[in-house]
Amino acid sequence: MTRFISILLLIFPVCVLAQTGPMVSPQGFFIITNIEDGTIDTTEVDPAKPQSAPLTVMFKANPSGLEGYGTPRYEWKIWNNESPSDILIYRSEEDTEHTFTESGVYTAQLYVTFYNADGSVYYEFPEEGEDPQSISFSISTSILDFPNAISPNGDGWNDKLKPKDGYQSIVEFHAAVFNRWGTKLYSWDNVDGSWDGMYKGKPVKDGVYFLVVSAKGADGKSFGFKKTVSVISGYKQEGNTDTGNE
Repeated sequence: MTRFISILLLIFPVCVLAQTGPMVSPQGFFIITNIEDGTIDTTEVDPAKPQSAPLTVMFKANPSGLEGYGTPRYEWKIWNNESPSDILIYRSEEDTEHTFTESGVYTAQLYVTFYNADGSVYYEFPEEGEDPQSISFSISTSILDFPNAISPNGDGWNDKLKPKDGYQSIVEFHAAVFNRWGTKLYSWDNVDGSWDGMYKGKPVKDGVYFLVVSAKGADGKSFGFKKTVSVISGYKQEGNTDTGNE
């Protein structure tokens, strides 16, 4: 009997510790649309990997152990670290989503008040004196550049006029292509768009055309391109030559 009681005494504290009541495990997720097929990728926030704007982030409280308790009160506070005293976003919902369009380092923190079934406060997260669990992420400065030539011949390489690889954090964009007589051949308003060297359903002739771009980055930087672009439909890729990125 004594041995049995000793075993119960050893087990009982573990059981008490397991009954922790309501809890939350705040997380952030990047929601990124795949340019190629339009599918959406969701990955957990990684503070070590700067992202490109516009950036949509989902914040989740992940509550557990709410059975027998009242409805919690959630408070999300999100700010740009350059102005930590200025709350950029204040939300009072369990899960919330926001699209960020300005570069910088951001911090999100969750505060929760848990209630007993009778409406009295059970406890607050984080508890007094406890550091809140922060979700941090950053949006990179803007980059944008264009090639000076394309070869729209269907070989799958440099067939379209589009930004060079590595562009990022462009939140406003407009581009147009003109011929030497000032006729607009094509225009587009999405940085992920492109010109395929066509005009009214037909390929344009090889020669020199004019690209005009007006864009704005998440960091407030303005981009204004007025440059010539050569169309060389007879060019075939050989080796590692990359005329489109000069």
